[in-house]
Amino acid sequence: MPDLSTFPITKRWPARHPERLQLYSVPTPNGVKVSIMLEEIGLPYEAHAINIGQNETWTPEFLSLNPNGKIPAIIDPDGPGGKPLGLFESGAILLYLAEKSGQLLPVDPALRYETIQWVFWQMGGLGPMFGQLGYFHKFAGREIEDKRPLERYRAESQRLLGVLENRLAGRTWIMGEAFTIADVSILGWVRNLIGFYGAGDLVDYGSLSHVPAWLERCLARPAVERGLNIPPRP
Repeated sequence: MPDLSTFPITKRWPARHPERLQLYSVPTPNGVKVSIMLEEIGLPYEAHAINIGQNETWTPEFLSLNPNGKIPAIIDPDGPGGKPLGLFESGAILLYLAEKSGQLLPVDPALRYETIQWVFWQMGGLGPMFGQLGYFHKFAGREIEDKRPLERYRAESQRLLGVLENRLAGRTWIMGEAFTIADVSILGWVRNLIGFYGAGDLVDYGSLSHVPAWLERCLARPAVERGLNIPPRP
């Protein structure tokens, strides 16, 4: 039986099944990347719900695993060399799980890097811009009289959707016929933009054709449907 006692986070969120991968998360656009990935690849795991509304990511136990204080994070009891590995940052976790399982990442080197570039595109552009738009459209940013920040993020979010729309023209998935970590990394953010943030009209989502069809295909996948609700919110 793996010994995870060297990870302080397991004191606050004990592992009932220490032989399984431990997931510390909540169903946000970043959090569901990992739960969807785990459901897609079929790797046994145990999910721990982190209450971000009560600032549990800033507790000493959570910070011991992710000093950046953000979900998701994982502990793999069977990491490289058979030793436990703690890991944070959703993009890094997606890459790790893809390589560990041999799934959702092309073997061909050129296609592999093409897939990774779309994951990085989401990490560096789509996610941050959509998140800022959500803040200025739905949350406290609405109270700011100067609307230039809102317009900046609205315009950039709309531009990024245009990039995705062009990429999906003639393709079932971002990489063509294969569903990959590129799709996993992006789908939650697009869903959040038009759903939870209610910003579809702002970015003229209705004028798109390829992105909505792609999102519908993503959401129809059983593993995606399950992963979007794991772990249940506290």
